[in-house]
Amino acid sequence: EETLKMEGTVEDILPAAMFRVKIDNVEHIVLGHLSGRMRTNNIKVLLGDRVEMEFTPYDLTRGRIVRRK
Repeated sequence: EETLKMEGTVEDILPAAMFRVKIDNVEHIVLGHLSGRMRTNNIKVLLGDRVEMEFTPYDLTRGRIVRRK
């Protein structure tokens, strides 16, 4: 599977484990949701946290939050 990994900062918290994340390299705000592993291990993501996201090459406006830094 081909995924793109980028880092960003959580700008806004939305319902249903969705977040607005500002990506560092391109200064663009994207929509992110928690990965299943983060949900099962009950990892909390708060406003201002640094996160690592994965994107598919098909849609770069939505991604999966895979790690909190």
